[in-house]
Amino acid sequence: MTSPRPRTLRATALAAGLAVAGLVLAGCSATNPMTTEDQYSASDGVRVTLGDVRASNLLVLSAAEGDVGSLQGGLVNESSEDRTVTLAVGDEQTTVELGPKETVLLGAGRAQEEGFAEVTFPAIEVPPGGLLPITVSTPEAGSVDVQVPVLDGTLPEYASAVPTASS
Repeated sequence: MTSPRPRTLRATALAAGLAVAGLVLAGCSATNPMTTEDQYSASDGVRVTLGDVRASNLLVLSAAEGDVGSLQGGLVNESSEDRTVTLAVGDEQTTVELGPKETVLLGAGRAQEEGFAEVTFPAIEVPPGGLLPITVSTPEAGSVDVQVPVLDGTLPEYASAVPTASS
């Protein structure tokens, strides 16, 4: 009887090593959840889900504490029926009407365009860099309080969108 050739032993050992390495590496995904499946706010704003309504990337732009603030972000109605969303800061509130499966973007100066709504609050009592409590509510799903970041025009992408007292 002849013994296996050294070359055959090396090939067998290499194949076995690759199989073990493949099993070990495949086990990493079994024990660690995939973070790409998690929903998160990929922007400067925050998100909230209230029944069939989702608010995404909510943030407030304001030049300074006590100045007017503009709510930015988007509202999505995932239902097949109309939804009314109320956004409130203290005693000030604004409602936005959403049609079935409709998305409305929030921002100042574009309220006359279809698919946009302007939501401003006369005096934001939080300085830029702080968090402003906003209540988001619908008649169907109740309400939720969310801490929304307040930003100013320091970042170039927001510089032209910061409201002034006259806008």
